[in-house]
Amino acid sequence: MIKVSGIKLPVSYTDEELCRAVARKLKIAARNITTCRLYKRSVDARRKDAITFQITAAVSVVGDEASFLHLPDVAPLMPTILDVPRVPIPSFRPVVVGSGPAGLFAALVLARAGLQPLVLERGQSVEQRRQTVELFRRTGVLDPHSNVQFGEGGAGTFSDGKLNTGIKDPRIRYVLEELVAAGAPEEILWQAKPHVGTDKLCTAVRGLRERIVALGGEVRFGTTVTDLHIENGVLCGVTVNDTEDITCTHLILAIGHSARDTFSMLHHRGVPMEKKPFAVGVRIEHPRRMIDRSQYGRFADHPALGAAEYKLACHLENGRSVYSFCMCPGGVVIAAASEEGGVCVNGMSEFARDAENSNSALLVNITPDDMPGESPLAGVALQRHMEQAAFVLGGGDYRAPLQLVGDFLTDTASTVLGDVQPTYVPGTTLCDLRGCLPPFVSSALKLALPHFGRQIEGFDRRDAVLTGVEARSSSPVRLRRDESCQSTVRGLFPCGEGAGYAGGITSAAVDGIRCAMELIVAL
Repeated sequence: MIKVSGIKLPVSYTDEELCRAVARKLKIAARNITTCRLYKRSVDARRKDAITFQITAAVSVVGDEASFLHLPDVAPLMPTILDVPRVPIPSFRPVVVGSGPAGLFAALVLARAGLQPLVLERGQSVEQRRQTVELFRRTGVLDPHSNVQFGEGGAGTFSDGKLNTGIKDPRIRYVLEELVAAGAPEEILWQAKPHVGTDKLCTAVRGLRERIVALGGEVRFGTTVTDLHIENGVLCGVTVNDTEDITCTHLILAIGHSARDTFSMLHHRGVPMEKKPFAVGVRIEHPRRMIDRSQYGRFADHPALGAAEYKLACHLENGRSVYSFCMCPGGVVIAAASEEGGVCVNGMSEFARDAENSNSALLVNITPDDMPGESPLAGVALQRHMEQAAFVLGGGDYRAPLQLVGDFLTDTASTVLGDVQPTYVPGTTLCDLRGCLPPFVSSALKLALPHFGRQIEGFDRRDAVLTGVEARSSSPVRLRRDESCQSTVRGLFPCGEGAGYAGGITSAAVDGIRCAMELIVAL
């Protein structure tokens, strides 16, 4: 097949119109096209009165397809191939710690190599995990081992399920195709900004696990790695749940950004790590229809467009940056705590993105200099301090502290809601968010909100709600590794977002693949 790009069509185009547009590009009759399907589609909303789709199509034609490659916007469609070698099973099978996207894709590659990996996950299966998350939402009873942060699928399972990424890597297409094969919607293969939604992602996560098991792997839930066994700088085993020793010489450490107890254990064992920049802030909520109208104008509510997204950033004169993150169109703000006595929020959308509000994190950058002390875990301490302050400010029962934008901009504690109703469950407490935000974070957000209001009409409306705190946008720690993806502890492969080498579902999955391939080479 060939790829034909540079196609511009109105949002209400038909399949026949797409086929004719491709035919014009190829300078052939439409009847000579045997296959024409979407390969990539993005929205061009620069003109609100004339929103269009920019399309790349995957095409097969009658005759020699190579004869069209000289034409502008035409290229060969290369198949997605990940060449995983089959290798003999070593004396001790490799271990993967964590079943987020990095861990699952690492385990899938190892299983395809015939290595029968053992996956250790501190949380529960995605089916059981959904129950514990819902129990926390309804009762405020937190399971510190199975929650929005921990469990099969990782933190991304309860999010918007965004799959777009800033990295350029040929393995991205492999990740998307494997997710579709595991049960994700086929649309993610051609959406320019693909998302799965938490409802569909749960299905895909279960499908990945089932494939790993079918290929000879094993997944153990409720299993926390509590110690490493290291002899002469070489990994020789792990202890799980403080009671059981497992011999292993090759381990992929895909623990996620919230495994604070594991970070502490690794630091105690001398695994090299360092402070890493991250960001903290709040969630902001607006009516979904307001964001749709701002982004799409008269095309708002068009079924081909869905709920509108935005991406905002500003660089302040004081050197701080403020930006939107993990924007959830038609979504809700969720309770994302994983430690007792702390409140942390995140955003989540289902695939339909049809909830009343849209929300996004508003984050302020944190540099290593902002983290007191020399410990590589100083960022963890800062996160924890903010979350504990939010817990107290919210009332001490996992309600989240909340303030209206208008009150936040005037340093006034909120006492009454406006038209925008918060979506956070178990509930919210009106207050002054300065009680849980570092002063430099509050001041940066105050400067950025009017700036964003000039980009999106109504963004800084008085009754938009800010819910605190969002402190888990990325890992505050980087576990050092070399070109072979190994720590100085040989046989230990720090991997994914928790180790500081990814930022989202897709990039974490790609890093899991990379680490698995390096492990295979190291055997």
